[in-house]
Amino acid sequence: MAGVSGKVVLVTGAGRGIGRATALAFARLGCRMALGFRDLEDDHGATEEIASLGVEVLPLQLDVRHKDQIDAAVSATVVRFGQIDILVNNAGGGRIALAVDVTEEDFDAIVSANLKGTFFMSQAVGRIMIAQGGGKIVNVGSQAGAVALPMESIYCAAKAGVAHLTKCLAAEWGSHHINVNCVAPTFIRTPGTEPALSDPTFKKHVLDMIALGRVGEVEDVTGVIVFLCSESAAMITGATVLIDGGWTLK
Repeated sequence: MAGVSGKVVLVTGAGRGIGRATALAFARLGCRMALGFRDLEDDHGATEEIASLGVEVLPLQLDVRHKDQIDAAVSATVVRFGQIDILVNNAGGGRIALAVDVTEEDFDAIVSANLKGTFFMSQAVGRIMIAQGGGKIVNVGSQAGAVALPMESIYCAAKAGVAHLTKCLAAEWGSHHINVNCVAPTFIRTPGTEPALSDPTFKKHVLDMIALGRVGEVEDVTGVIVFLCSESAAMITGATVLIDGGWTLK
C-alpha cells in the first residue's frame, strides 16, 4: 500500500490476535518491525514467524502498564532503526464483573492496560515523531467504547477514553504532521475470544447484535489499520473507525 513499504512499525501486544495479525500485515508490505510483548520469553512464536518473511525484526519486553518498559522499548527501537514511523497501540485487555463487584485492583489493571498504556506509549513515540517531522499512530479501541456492555463497565470506560484521547492527540500533534486515529472492533475471532465464542448461547447473542451476521476476523481489522497508515488516509486524523459489523446501529 502506498507510503507504507519500508517504514519502521512498532506494534504492542504483538504475540497473538489482532496485534500479531497487524505485525504480519505490515511485515508482508516490507516494513521493519519492532514487536512489543508483555513477556518477551513467551512471544508465541511471533518473532520467528515474522522474521521468516525476510524483514528486520526487533522483539521487545514491553508491558505497557509499566512506563519504564515503555521508555526502554521506544529507546531500543530508535537505537536499532533510527526512527519510528508507525505506532499501533494494540495492547489491552479486560475483566468481566458486575460494577458492584469491581475491585480497585480490577479497575487499576484495566485502566492501566488500555488507557494508561496507550497514553504513555503515544507520548514516548510522539516525542520521536515530532522530532523527525511526522508519523502515524493507530490506537486499537473497541466497540465497547461506543456502547454499554453489561459486566464490562470499566473496560467500556477505558476504551471510550482511548477514543477521546485519540482526538486530543490528533488535535495537539496535527501541526507536526502526525496522524492519530483509532479502530474500534466488535468481537473478533482470536485465541482470547475463542472460549467465549465457543459457548453457543453467547455466540448467538453476539450474532444477533451484529447486522452483518458474522463474527469479525483479524483481517477485518488489520486492513483498516494499514489503510490508516497509508498515503490514502493522509487527511484522516482524530477518527474512530467502528469495525463492528453494524452492532452499534441498534
